[in-house]
Amino acid sequence: MPHHGARKMDAQVRAAVEMYTEDWIIAHRRYQHLSAAYNPITTETQRERQKGLTRQVFEQDASGDERSGPEDSDDPRHSSGSLDDTPRSSGASGIFDLRNLAADSLLPSLLERVAPEDVDRRNEALRRQHRPRALLALYPAPDEDEAVERCNRPEPPREHFGQRILVKCLSLKFEIEIEPIFGILALYDVREKKKISENFYFDLNSDSMKGLLRAHVTHPAISTLARSAIFSVTYPSPDIFLVIKLEKVLQQGDISECCEPYMVMKEADTAKNKEKLEKLRLAAEQFCTRLGRYRMPFAWTAVHLANIVSSAGQPDRDSDSEGERRPAWTDRRRRGPQDRTSSGDDACSFSGFRPATLTVTNFFKQEAERLSDEDLFKFLADMRRPTSLLRRLRPVTAQLKIDISPAPENPHFCLSPELLHIKPYPDPRGRPTKEILEFPAREVYAPHTSYRSLLYVYPHSLNFSSRQGSVRNLTVRVQYMAGEDPSQALPVIFGKSSCSEFTREAFTPVVYHNKSPEFYEEFKLRLPACVTENHHLLFTFYHVSCQPRPGTALETPVGFTWIPLLQHGRLRTGPFCLPVSVDQPPPSYSVLTPDVALPGMRWVDGHKGVFSVELTAVSSVHPQDPHLDKFFTLVHVLEEGAFPFRLKDAVLSEGTVEQELRASLAALRLASPEPLVAFSHHVLDKLVRLVVRPPVIGGQIVNLGRGAFEAMAHVVSLVHRSLEGAQDTRGHCPLLAAYVYYAFRLPGTEPSLPGGAPPVTVQPATLARGPGRPASLYLARSKSISSSNPDLAVAPGSVDDEVSRILASKGIDRSHSWVNAAYAPGGSKAVLRRAPPYCGADPRQLLHEELALQWVVSGSAVREAVLQHAWFFFQLMVKSMTLHLLLGQKLDTPRKLRFPGRFLDDIAALVGSVGLEVITRVHKDAELAERLNASLAFFLSDLLSLVDRGFVFSLVRALFKQVATRLQSAPNPAVLLTLRMDFTRILCSHEHYVTLNLPCCPLSPPASPSPSVSSTASQSSTFSSQAPDPKVISMFELSGPFRQQHFLAGLLLTELALAVEPEAEGASLLHKKAICAVHSLLCSHDADPRYAEATVKARVAELYLPLLSLARDTLPRLHDFAEGPGQRSRLASMLDSDTEGEGDAGGTINPSVAMAIAGGPLAPGSRASISQGPATAARSGYALSAESSRTLLVCVLWVLKNAEPALLQRWAADLTLPQLGRVLDLLYLCLAAFEYKGKKAFERINSLTFKKSLDMKARLEEAILGTIGARQEMVRRSRERSPFGNQENVRWRKSVTHWRQTSDRVDKTKDEMEHEALVDGNLATEASLVVLDTLEIIVQTVILSEARESILGAVLKVVLYSLGSAQSALFLQHGLATQRALVSKFPELLFEEDTELCADLCLRLLRHCGSRISAIRTHASASLYLLMRQNFEIGNMQVTMSLSSLVGTTQNFSEEHLRRSLKTILTYAEEDVGLRDSAFAEQVQDLMFNLHMILTDTVKMKEHQEDPEMLIDLMYRIARGYQGSPDLRLTWLQNMAGKHAELGNHAEAAQCMVHAAALVAEYLALLEDSRHLPVGCVSFQNISSNVLEESAISDDILSPDEEGFCSGKHFTEMGLVGLLEQAAVYFTMGGLYEAVNEVYKTLIPILEAHRDYKKLAAVHGKLQEAFTKIMHQSSGWEPQRVFGTYFRVGFYGARFGDLDEQEFVYKEPSITKLAEISHRLEEFYTERFGEDVVEIIKDSNPVDKTKLDPQKAYIQITYVEPHFDTYELKDRVTYFDRNYGLRTFLFCTPFTPDGRAHGELPEQHKRKTLLSTAHAFPYIKTRIRVCHREETVLTPVEVAIEDMQKKTRELAFATEQDPPDAKMLQMVLQGSVGPTVNQGPLEVAQVFLAEIPEDPKLFRHHNKLRLCFKDFCKKCEDALRKNKALIGPDQKEYHRELERNYSRLREALQPLLTQRLPQLLAPNTAGLRNSLNRASFRKTDL
Repeated sequence: MPHHGARKMDAQVRAAVEMYTEDWIIAHRRYQHLSAAYNPITTETQRERQKGLTRQVFEQDASGDERSGPEDSDDPRHSSGSLDDTPRSSGASGIFDLRNLAADSLLPSLLERVAPEDVDRRNEALRRQHRPRALLALYPAPDEDEAVERCNRPEPPREHFGQRILVKCLSLKFEIEIEPIFGILALYDVREKKKISENFYFDLNSDSMKGLLRAHVTHPAISTLARSAIFSVTYPSPDIFLVIKLEKVLQQGDISECCEPYMVMKEADTAKNKEKLEKLRLAAEQFCTRLGRYRMPFAWTAVHLANIVSSAGQPDRDSDSEGERRPAWTDRRRRGPQDRTSSGDDACSFSGFRPATLTVTNFFKQEAERLSDEDLFKFLADMRRPTSLLRRLRPVTAQLKIDISPAPENPHFCLSPELLHIKPYPDPRGRPTKEILEFPAREVYAPHTSYRSLLYVYPHSLNFSSRQGSVRNLTVRVQYMAGEDPSQALPVIFGKSSCSEFTREAFTPVVYHNKSPEFYEEFKLRLPACVTENHHLLFTFYHVSCQPRPGTALETPVGFTWIPLLQHGRLRTGPFCLPVSVDQPPPSYSVLTPDVALPGMRWVDGHKGVFSVELTAVSSVHPQDPHLDKFFTLVHVLEEGAFPFRLKDAVLSEGTVEQELRASLAALRLASPEPLVAFSHHVLDKLVRLVVRPPVIGGQIVNLGRGAFEAMAHVVSLVHRSLEGAQDTRGHCPLLAAYVYYAFRLPGTEPSLPGGAPPVTVQPATLARGPGRPASLYLARSKSISSSNPDLAVAPGSVDDEVSRILASKGIDRSHSWVNAAYAPGGSKAVLRRAPPYCGADPRQLLHEELALQWVVSGSAVREAVLQHAWFFFQLMVKSMTLHLLLGQKLDTPRKLRFPGRFLDDIAALVGSVGLEVITRVHKDAELAERLNASLAFFLSDLLSLVDRGFVFSLVRALFKQVATRLQSAPNPAVLLTLRMDFTRILCSHEHYVTLNLPCCPLSPPASPSPSVSSTASQSSTFSSQAPDPKVISMFELSGPFRQQHFLAGLLLTELALAVEPEAEGASLLHKKAICAVHSLLCSHDADPRYAEATVKARVAELYLPLLSLARDTLPRLHDFAEGPGQRSRLASMLDSDTEGEGDAGGTINPSVAMAIAGGPLAPGSRASISQGPATAARSGYALSAESSRTLLVCVLWVLKNAEPALLQRWAADLTLPQLGRVLDLLYLCLAAFEYKGKKAFERINSLTFKKSLDMKARLEEAILGTIGARQEMVRRSRERSPFGNQENVRWRKSVTHWRQTSDRVDKTKDEMEHEALVDGNLATEASLVVLDTLEIIVQTVILSEARESILGAVLKVVLYSLGSAQSALFLQHGLATQRALVSKFPELLFEEDTELCADLCLRLLRHCGSRISAIRTHASASLYLLMRQNFEIGNMQVTMSLSSLVGTTQNFSEEHLRRSLKTILTYAEEDVGLRDSAFAEQVQDLMFNLHMILTDTVKMKEHQEDPEMLIDLMYRIARGYQGSPDLRLTWLQNMAGKHAELGNHAEAAQCMVHAAALVAEYLALLEDSRHLPVGCVSFQNISSNVLEESAISDDILSPDEEGFCSGKHFTEMGLVGLLEQAAVYFTMGGLYEAVNEVYKTLIPILEAHRDYKKLAAVHGKLQEAFTKIMHQSSGWEPQRVFGTYFRVGFYGARFGDLDEQEFVYKEPSITKLAEISHRLEEFYTERFGEDVVEIIKDSNPVDKTKLDPQKAYIQITYVEPHFDTYELKDRVTYFDRNYGLRTFLFCTPFTPDGRAHGELPEQHKRKTLLSTAHAFPYIKTRIRVCHREETVLTPVEVAIEDMQKKTRELAFATEQDPPDAKMLQMVLQGSVGPTVNQGPLEVAQVFLAEIPEDPKLFRHHNKLRLCFKDFCKKCEDALRKNKALIGPDQKEYHRELERNYSRLREALQPLLTQRLPQLLAPNTAGLRNSLNRASFRKTDL
């Protein structure tokens, strides 16, 4: 602070000092930190709360890798859990003898007889143990983007710093040491051509050198001994240099001469130059003694900072993960706009580099002519060029060592630029580090926070060339004079290095023999607190004589000039060019400037300006802006009342000052931004003061309220605009926010309590008190009506009647919107207040009242400015109200009396008008509307803490009505609803949200004033004979009474109800917003210590009970996590009785009520109801995204977890059946949504995140660079439905919420993934347990109801689902306990109603019996044992079937663990005393051994896991084994279908389904004879001839009446339909469309009988598709359909076991090459038998077993083609016919008698082999054994005949093709008539037809071949004719060539074809060889 002299301080300084020293008053509400706004739930806080979770054990994580741990710990042998440990031979399983195995531990109380109630109680107690308290701590934190209520406490105003660099000067050493050298450091920005820091002076001389100056330096002050400095850089850029200048003591000779010794002499030559050095030292000593106070320039150098920073390397350069760089980003956001670097500068940052030590060796000598800054910038620019001129200069060699590092956060021993100690300053004697003041390169917008008043003087140049006399060695002395007497020089000039702290005079360095020197000097002065008219700077110019001459003085004054520091009360700064006087100035010169030519004075160069100097002030007292200066001056004049007063040239009297003040207020908007922001706190304080304390001029109060208010609006706008880049997400300027929060106070409140009294603690009004205030300061207002419009003159005291009437009525009517056109600005009654003249009462106003009033009556221009920054005025009002209550000690007064009614009216009017603005601007300026909306909501939220809450609620209701009326006509209601949603969310984030909702009393809510429509209309309940309790219902519905009692909760839930209703537009954005709001509130309840106790939390949960019915009715639109077609209302439809129409009239919201609150997007009455009974499912509306659905479900679970169980029970009792069904569906969905994914899933998702985060990065950049405005952003967000487009059904998307939040960084570490899996496991477990608790409540409720069976069935289904999904061991123990209790209480559920449930249960229990975790096995075996014990008959059958099904479908169950469980069950049977002697124990034993056998088969299957053919064969074998047990056979057929589908064999999968359907048809045919049903297998013959094997073996096996036989769900008509539909699907996938038709032929009659027109329509649609596809694919040369390729595979060798010498036909996917299949088989068997064992036989000749190596395995593979007899071909017309139902295959092997495969024509034979398979392809497996083989050998003539026939066929096809294909035709022609060399047609004719054969047996063949050739010639001719018609002119020549070739061919053939045979033999069957057999040419005319 300024040193208080005797003189009193100037008012401006006093005000500044007061402002910088006053304590801040911070108003803080006691529980504010608990509200969601200040205590956000983020991923980090969640992570904190998740510490200490126990790891849940899951089956899928336990596989193999985690054998230790909680599993199997009780097992003495500790068997391993890995699959690979079982020995790999098929006999392995036989080794396990069930009897010798160890059992798992038994459940002790399992066989005791205990009452069901006790069991339930015990189960519940166990379930309650070790449960996490906060469910939502396990769910990802709410979405940050939606957190509109988030408030951050503003950063306190603090001094501005850029990035800080610490520079330490370590040592300076020259080649020779002869004299002291002094250093100066400063930063320069070359691009901006600006010096950007003040100078830092350092002295690194040795003590001996310093000793030379003893005469001149007394005691150096410790502050001048600093060797390190902290520089601040606000705008880092690559153009910044650290410039180091060196000076030495003045001596005779110019700079070059003085530098010479330093450049010439080397340290090494010290001895050689001893004498020279001695001489130099002596001279130096003399100069130091005589001229020690003067300096001369010596040398300089510069360091390019960007190089240092980048080469020192950023520590996080190499690691590119965003996480490490993020802190820098947040810091930058905090520091504000100073970081808006221009595009090129981003690369440069001075904050995070590694410290570097530099040694600077080259200095450049200073040149006398080039000392100015301009020259320096030229040098620096040149330095950056590679060919720098400076490099050519001879350097001064020296070694300067400096350290450069980022400055530490709080350095020790630090001095501010004013030399004040900065804490921590441990010891005043330590060598200090100086903070160097920055002169930023561009504007910096930051308010002053501390007192600073510095003046910098820069002499630039002096021109004495025209001055006579000896003026050569010139220096300028600077003094700060307080008067004209020489003794009045003040000690305010800062010392440099090794000198005193402050001096009274300072000199510039001397340039030797230079009459017009340039200077680079900087003088730093401390301005006194009070600068007066007499203060001035005096410059005296001296000539210094360097040589001591007798009679000449050391210094001779040669000129004088001066600068008065004040002009019109303003500080003078800037550049000056001053005339210099030769004589001493005359008396009282200091008030004038030297520009005034004083009489009798001599001037250098005729009074021209010869001395150029610049003054710069850095001051937090002097604004240096004319508008601000004038404003402050006027305000202070008024405060002091010192009239008349001189302002510039005018003299102000009391009369004119008001007008000046008004003008000055209006002119504030013209102030330049930088000083305005710097002095913003001062300006705002003064404006507030003018409003609150209107000035009294001449005894009159001058009301400046309006002017001050307008000025305030403009100042706020200007500050906002200057700091646009620093705004926070809500558009608030942090600087203004900090002003309101910290610096703002009500003027005139004394800052301290007398005698340091302790602060008073405040009662629950939740305000932490700042420093207290005496209450006496507030006097009541003198008049009841505030004055604000000075233009209205009314007689004193008379209040207009009309006004009072209006005021009165305004006070009463609170219902409709208060803003009437009449009261709007410019309306007829715009002015409501009149101004009584000042009657001597206290003129103080209350700021909040005045602000509200001014705002309400403001004109449009100002109002616009205020609306833009409404938040500021709202916050100002709130703080003013708070301080008013606090200082007036009114916190104990009742809320209704705290504020006068007219103020509340103003508030109401204000809120109404701002609300209206939001609605009207939402389409014009969405961004502003969004901001206004939030500001208004925060304001009302703050008011809830200050005024009567009823009043605030009435305001809220009015605002909601405004929106509701607007919604009817709004073009885009979604935008309005979004705003209202945000509004509600902010309002609900109040820390007393729960209290404000007045939670209801336990279980009997206050009787509702009018029974709600929904409760009376609802039909009588399902479960209780008496009518449902309307009170309970109204607690669970969004009814009128509920919303009256819980106003805020009602608003929130109503918003949610509207958002999720089907017609809502912009749905997904609204869904997300509404659900996120509820979620974030629940999270904050969970985190709030006030609600930690369970009882309290149960009360809080009551506020959210309607969420249950709301979610129940939204069910059809929730994302279906369970992923079954149409499964959303799985259970509701089960329970939906025939009462379609009624049943649900008690839906969520009654329409009229809904309209009243919310005004949905449609007009009232246009919709039946927001949720209409059961029909809702059909009107699905807009589905919620997976993420929103999950969040809604977690909120539902929260309510279920925390609500009072008794209350839930009463609610369940009142539900109708369909409603209850939907509740169960909801629970089902919860289980699916939170199912545990397993660690693997997290690793998989991790890679998927990568792409997303890149996308987010791009978005972020867009947002930062400003390419998207908030409006576009909002539009874009509302267009996006779901984050993944429509891929909602992709499986892993479920976990989307899980990775959303954590995916900011792309690659997660292993620990993070571990942690996620841990949390996910806990969430899954807790969610499932909550569902289980709820199910138990429902079960207890429904025991008495009539519809109990169906409900319990549905409950059991949910339980079964929970047992089937991936669950933790902990949950399974409880889940299985519940299942056991259910089954023991209601056995009829499983055994009488629905065997399907039983089957389901068995399957799940068995699966758990095979678990790797012993705890799960223990419980599962117990459950299974009890199940069998309760009903052995059904149990046995079902368990056997389930095991088969399990074995067939599951890849990875562990048979070893399953065996352990079987053993455990045996043990139970042995221990069961009650049944020990019955047959039961034996039956259990048999069953266990039976299961054991199945397991053994399975092990074998597992062995062949990799060999699909073998695996399918095994499955086929097992299925065959179950021929006598249709249920099991069906199961295995389905297993096979599944396996085929997995392998992509769709045709085979379809066949499995057809077989299954045939099996079912057989059973149905036995039961009843229905016209529409197939007659059994026979009906399926058209689909496949193989089906007959499914015919029932005999009636005695399949006695349909036997209990438990054929009892699966498939053995029904619907089951049959399902199987057929599945078959059709597979056929379609396989492209066998014709078969689809056949399947539907069987299906259609059944559907017709059921009148199922919907399905019929679908079926016919599918048929149409199938036939269309057949048409499209059957045209063309080779049809585009591909069915399959067939190979014969023979296995030879003992290694193959069963397969040795077996032949199979394999069906492979179409276009499989021989090489592919042979490679596959070879690879597979090599892997199995080892290297060099397997050999592929390359030919297709018969294999001679004796020649094979017995140690090897041989495989022979041959390509085969389907073969048909001629009679078959009549039926097999289409391509499909020729590829379906194939049993016969053909392959040909060419050979010659001498053993080669190919030879000359006369000896070429061919062997044709026909193979017949046991079944027709496609079959239920892909390889079928060959059951018959037949061979035929063709003679060479027959081979020739076949060849010719084939050629002729090809020609005919090419000719007749439609449409014709010219290319194809030409290809075939060329091959037929072209002159071919060998084995062409001509050669064939010449070999076989040249002479008539001698053997008459061959006549027939000869003749046949001749006829073939004739036919061939004819076809060639046709083809040529066709070709002629097709070709274009370009092919004419080619065609002629073809014709010529053809004629040649015909001529050559002519003689051969004309000769006749002597006779044709009659057919003789006896003597002919086998050539006429079926493969011969008897039917070869194909």
